[in-house]
Order: sequence, then C-alpha cells, then structure tokens
Amino acid sequence: MGDVVPDSVRSIGLFGHGGCGKTTLAEALLVKTGALDRRGRVDDGTSNLDQDPEEQRRHISLSMAVGTSTHQGRRLYLLDTPGYLDFVGEALAAQRVSDLALLVVDAASPVEVGAEIAMERLRAMGSPCMIFVNKLDREHADAEKALAQLRDAFGSNLAALTWPIGEAAGLRGTYAIWSGQAFTEDAPLSEAPSNAAALRDALCERVAEADDEALARYLDEGDLPDDMLARAIGTALGAGSFVPVLFGSAQTLMGTKALLDAVAAFGPAPKPVGDGSNPVAFVFKTTADPHVGRLSFFRVVSGRLRGDAHLANVNRGREERLGQIYRLRGRYQDPVDELVAGEIGAVAKLAETQTGDTLAMQADGTALPPIEFVEPVFRMSLKANSTADDDHLAGALRRLLEEDPTLRLEHPSGHETVVAGLGEMHLEVLHDRLRRKFSVDVRMELPEVPYRETLRGSVKVEGKHKKQSGGHGQYGHVWLEISPAEGEDFVFEDKIFGGVVPQQYRPAVEKGVQEAMAQGVLAGYPVVGVRCALVDGSYHSVDSSEMAFKIAGSLAFREGAQRAKPVLLEPIDEVEIDCPEAAMGDIIGVVNRKRGRVLGMETVNGHSSVRALVPQAELQRYAIELRSLSGGRARFSQRFAHYDEVPAPIAQQIIQKVKAGAQR
Repeated sequence: MGDVVPDSVRSIGLFGHGGCGKTTLAEALLVKTGALDRRGRVDDGTSNLDQDPEEQRRHISLSMAVGTSTHQGRRLYLLDTPGYLDFVGEALAAQRVSDLALLVVDAASPVEVGAEIAMERLRAMGSPCMIFVNKLDREHADAEKALAQLRDAFGSNLAALTWPIGEAAGLRGTYAIWSGQAFTEDAPLSEAPSNAAALRDALCERVAEADDEALARYLDEGDLPDDMLARAIGTALGAGSFVPVLFGSAQTLMGTKALLDAVAAFGPAPKPVGDGSNPVAFVFKTTADPHVGRLSFFRVVSGRLRGDAHLANVNRGREERLGQIYRLRGRYQDPVDELVAGEIGAVAKLAETQTGDTLAMQADGTALPPIEFVEPVFRMSLKANSTADDDHLAGALRRLLEEDPTLRLEHPSGHETVVAGLGEMHLEVLHDRLRRKFSVDVRMELPEVPYRETLRGSVKVEGKHKKQSGGHGQYGHVWLEISPAEGEDFVFEDKIFGGVVPQQYRPAVEKGVQEAMAQGVLAGYPVVGVRCALVDGSYHSVDSSEMAFKIAGSLAFREGAQRAKPVLLEPIDEVEIDCPEAAMGDIIGVVNRKRGRVLGMETVNGHSSVRALVPQAELQRYAIELRSLSGGRARFSQRFAHYDEVPAPIAQQIIQKVKAGAQR
C-alpha cells in the first residue's frame, strides 16, 4: 500500500474470554493478508504475537500484541489482548485506541464470563462491536444455537453478517449475507446456505432503521440493494445500534476472508481530533527491557508524525525527541518515515514519557484523558533472597510498574515491599519477570497485617533510671499518668509545676514514651490512642541527662501499659462488592464468615451491590475467593475505614504466633 490517509485506517481490538482463540485469529488474519509468511501455534509456543517467554511457557497471552496489515486498500491494525481477568489492563489500553471491537467467542460456549465482561466494557464506552464465533469446525458446533445464546446474553440487536456452509468436521465455507458471495479458505464457492433468504431478511430488518432511505426502501420492497444494505450496515455499526455476528474457524482460516472484507467495508474510520495540522500522539502501552530500554506504543490522533520529531510531553511539560518510529507485526518492527492520524506505532527510549501521556507540538497543549485502569485488589509482600537482590529490587520494580499501570507498589508497614495486582497469576508473572528480565530473585508472601495496640485503662506509674559506674552516673526519675485518648494517636501533656523535672529534660521523656509505644507491649505492634501526662519526678544536678530521662520515660510507659488493659486492634476495611443477583446470597454468607458486617445492599436489573465492613486480615485472599465464588463475574474494591478491637480468642492466637516467631 502506498501513501496512507486517515480515512483508510482501521484499528481493531480483539477481546474475549481466555482460550477463545483471539491470538490464533489475529495471526490467521495477518497470514491471510500477507503480513506474515507463516503461522505459529499458541500451544507450541511459536506464535508470532505471544513473544514473552512467560506467554510461550503458559500458552496464554499476558500482554497486548499489535499486528499491521493491509486489505482492500485499508491499513489494518490488529490489537490482540489477553482474555484472563488478571491482565484486563491490557484490554482496557487496547480498547482506548481501537475504533472497532471484535469480540471473539467459542462456538461451543459463546457466552463465557470473559465475553460478558468484555461486552459490558465495550458498551460502557460506546465502542462499535462485531462478534466472531470461532472454532466452528469443532465437534458439536452449532451456529443457530450459538447465535441464539448470544442474543439472549447481549440483546436483540445482533444479527448474522456471515453464515457457515457446513459445520463441525463438515465446515467447508462461509457465506457473506450482505453480498451473497461464498468462499472456502481461499477460493469462491458456488454454494449458499439453505436459509440464505431468511438470513438476508433478518439482516435488512435489523439495519434498515439506521438509514431513512434504506428503511423506506425495505418497507416498500422487503429487501435492499447490496450497496444500500452495505451503507446501512456501516451506519448502524458505527452508531452502536447493530452488532454483526460472523462465523468461522481461525485454525482452518475459514471465515477469515469474509471477516477481513467486513472490517474493510464497514469498520469505522478514526475520529478526527483537533484540526489535524499538527501531530498529536497518545501513548497507550510501555514495555521495559534491561537491554533495549523503554519501548512506547502510541497512536497518532492528529496530523502526521515523523521520526526524529521534536515533541513535548504535555503531561510532564518536558521535551521529547523521537528516534526511529516503527510499525509492528507481532515480534517484527518495521521502520517507517511517518505515521498519519489513526495509525499505531512504537518508538524506543523516550526519556520521560509513560503510559497515558500525550505528545504534541507545544508543552501547554491539551492532554488527552488518561486510560481508566481498574484498581488492584490482591497483594503480596516481596522478600529479597540476598543483599544483592534487595539492592536491585526497587529499580527493577520501577521498570515493571512502568509496563503495567494495574500494578501498584505499597509500603503499608514501612519495612515491607508490597505489590498490589489484579490476581494471583498477575503477581506470579511479575515474580517471574523480576527473575528473568532483571535477575532479581525474591519470594512472595502474604503481607503483614498492620495491627495496632491500645490501652483501655488508666494508671499512674513511676519510671526511674539510676546507674553509677564511676565518674558521672545516670539519673532520671518520672511519674506518668497514662490513659486512653479517643480519636488521637498520641497526646503528651506536661503537668509539672516547679522544677522537679527541669524543662530541658521534659522533651526527652516524651521521646522515650514514643519509642516505647512504637515497640508495643502485647505483640510488638505500635501503640496508638494514648494520653500521657508527666506529673512528677526528680533529678540529680550532676548525673541527670536527656538520655537518662528518655530511658526513664520509656521504662514508665512499658510498665504502665502492661497494667492499663492493653488490647490488640485490627484494621477494618469498607468493601464494595458488585455481583450478579444470583450470587448475592453466597457472597453475603462469606462476608459473615469473615467477621464482616453488612452495611447495605441493592439490586437493580439483576445486578447487585453489597457494602460491608470486613477485617483486613480476612481479605488477603478475597480476590481469589470471590472470583471462584462468582465464576469471575463479581468485582470488589476496598479502602481503609478504621481500627477496631480484635476479639480476645483471635488476639491471643496472633500474640502467640508473634512470640513464637520471635523465639525462633
């Protein structure tokens, strides 16, 4: 293809449940159009689109891959996304830069949870969508049944755009309803399905209302000419009032020509942004490699973008100089001189730019809205296996978090490195990449729960530090009144009258108390909610010092806290759970078993939401439990609410566990 113009560009995101064949289909389309000269196999780890060693080992897609091809004068960009929910961030990024969504489903089980969630996202964003029913060559495949199930799940605005000729082992071609043409894998087929007239009538009825002229013609004549039908299909698809359904088998290439024809004919062109006079690009993905460096994937949204251009990062107010820019064909990078609006490319080693940033001519330009990623819900603590690993861990994590905005680095207790992600597999892949890409070896453990301790009683206690060892001794003596302080972490009051404790030593007493509070009295957790008053004491004109009074304050607090009814506190999180109505009873039952308290629940159109307060310790593996309980259809978020007292039997178990660990 020669010069590219924006109207000829088509960007297609492939979405769906894990294992439905998205990668196989994308690769089949690239081979069909001559962009690739051979097809790899996901199951053999030889796919051109699954490049990461972890993808090849696990035989699943873990990240988005981009393939470029041409068909019927269109420049096609295919964005193949993972189907597993742990990697939904990749799908969200692809959806943001796709003009057309292709939902891939398995003919044997077309309405799986991944397909439902993907369709929900696509409709929320108003994305035009086609559905490709894959694996129609498999045993028991049934196009009629699959179409009926899809309509039940996704609505009556679905209609077949192609139809298989034969099914299962007898699949021998695909019929394009809008044109009346049929094809085998490569050649025209002089055959049509027995229900061809009914299929065309259903298609005309579904799309005619999107075009006034087509509607009038259909009402008058009961049919539409091919050109008018094609125009109505494109209009209805772009408006979101029609979801075409196509059938085939990516593995045998059946249906791929009709799919390509449909995308070229009906797929929407890029929507213009700005006046198009200056280049603007949006970075939607970043990869990090210790040897190659950062590779930024971008979409040109306005103008023409040339390599070696000087642009500004609007989000960060910094200049970026682009180097060589590339089109992508899976593992291959094809250097190009320029890309036009709507096209997708990559550039290496941008110094400041990260995922979600906008590049434009002026630093004071308007930044495009960022990608709305989902919040992480599963956390693990990373423990370096050696000092060298510990030294390199922070840098390696920083690079990997640049790649994946759905990961988050947290330090809840100050001494732990905690990474939050979307699920167990998500963090397992992070662990493997740390070792493989950056030679950092860590082990993963559940994070420590940030328990606290507090006091329920009040005491008056003496603290005395007296030591004589030749020369100046050490002498500090205080009386403290210790009591609870509701709503405060720590309050220190100076109630000394006169000079029984000189003014210069009183701050040292407060510091000694705070150091003792940090070490806890029950299980070594910080003590909070304490009021401490310095009420009396004595000093020695020669032997007293700040250190002596600091020790005296610490001794007084330790003794007093033991007598002031210390208790263990645990963090309580407010949890919001969205789930299908049918799962709400089971979900509430689990919340109750986790010592949770339901605050409220609501059901609208078969979809339920539950709000509850649940101890944080009970939520550490809740993301995995909830996914299993709901078949992946439920989601939740959590945020810290407050601290509450741990029930005595559970508190005793925690204290014993901490003490047993300290003795080892």
